[in-house]
Amino acid sequence: MATLTNFAARDVETLLHPATNLASHRTTGPMLLERAEGIHVWDAAGKEYIEGLAGLWCTGLGYGNTELVDAAADQMRKLSFTHLFGGRSHEPAIQLAEKIKEIAPCPTSKVFFTSSGSEANDSQIKLQWYYNNAIGRPNKKKIISRLRAYHGVTIGSGSLTGIPIFHADFDLPIPGILHTDTPHYWRFAKDGESEEEFASRLAGKLEALIEREGADTIAAFIAEPVMGAGGVILPPKTYFEKVQALLRHYDIAFIADEVICGFARTGNMFGSQTFGMTPDTASMAKAITSAYMPLGAVTVPEHVYQAMVDESKKLGMFAHGFTYSGHPVASAVAVKTLEIYERIDIVGHVQKVAPTFLKRLKEFDSHPLVGETRGVGLLGGIELVKDKRSRQSFDPRQGVGAKVSVFAQDEGLICRAVGGDTIALCPPLVISTEQVNTMFDRMARALDRGLDWARKEGIVG
Repeated sequence: MATLTNFAARDVETLLHPATNLASHRTTGPMLLERAEGIHVWDAAGKEYIEGLAGLWCTGLGYGNTELVDAAADQMRKLSFTHLFGGRSHEPAIQLAEKIKEIAPCPTSKVFFTSSGSEANDSQIKLQWYYNNAIGRPNKKKIISRLRAYHGVTIGSGSLTGIPIFHADFDLPIPGILHTDTPHYWRFAKDGESEEEFASRLAGKLEALIEREGADTIAAFIAEPVMGAGGVILPPKTYFEKVQALLRHYDIAFIADEVICGFARTGNMFGSQTFGMTPDTASMAKAITSAYMPLGAVTVPEHVYQAMVDESKKLGMFAHGFTYSGHPVASAVAVKTLEIYERIDIVGHVQKVAPTFLKRLKEFDSHPLVGETRGVGLLGGIELVKDKRSRQSFDPRQGVGAKVSVFAQDEGLICRAVGGDTIALCPPLVISTEQVNTMFDRMARALDRGLDWARKEGIVG
């Protein structure tokens, strides 16, 4: 502790950091950020970084957008807080719900607001249970997720998450949550198997799981269009087409987790549109406010809403909700965010910049540390491997991905190792082509430094 600055020591003694090695943090201390503008952030020493993960996949409009600041301040002066319990309402929540109904990737009757993606996906579970109870199907309750999926960290959404570290010693997953295969073609396809054949095999394994458990016990299937924290894994060709056919056949609802992919990240307003998904309901958060305020949302189809109306009549109320559901300040910021996205044609901008992003990403395929790159829109992953030919991964204890992330930070780029040793890149959507090139120049230097370090450590030949 004696080597830590005063700020760092205060952090270590007061804060419990999410997704952090708490033991090593006591020695290394935090990265202290002081200000941000556009796609850049600055630390306490004045060093500038490109925020290459858009915070946590969320600052779509970048930092310091005065329109969002003004929207929040104006709403705080007018109506800083009220709630939606017991039939109360306010204009920003109504406006936001109207806009979500207009642009959602699925037919939407009503919108339920939360403060996060975790809360949204947790609510999805409860709404599936509530709906099936309401229509007389009390046994139809299981939810199928996927291995390496990330859907949050609450007890319910954390159970949907299919990443072992998020379950270890938390006694997760809870009963009734099932996990099917990860649709990672490069990693799990058999020799000579095409993407379509791989998708068919995974669909067959999903159908076997459904039949083994009993379709009358399964309420829903949940999926991210692109698996984010699990390693930026794109679906193979025909995967969602085949999965959706099964879900329709067995009367299983399809939940799209658009928390990362929503709001132009993949080159369309929603990832569902990019990958031909036709979900029954969707979860949203993160870029819905460009992360300026915490807010999440769940879309509710008409048939589910009607069942909820009947059930609340029977029970006396719909007994679910959060103090901050539809918070007026968060709602006002989200309304302004969606207005800006439309005004500046954020989808068109992503489509314009994405070819450079994906070209520069693809160039890393030839790097000795890289097994595969994968990306869509402004979302990319660089999977690091010990041996390119055999696709052998590094021992997780060697922390190769984390080390390369540190080198990137030294070079002025903030990124993150996810899904083992995959470096994720997800810059603010407003990034320019010139800034994309600068970001990848810094990433290239970090990979070269990572290779030199790995060779010196004897990790690679």
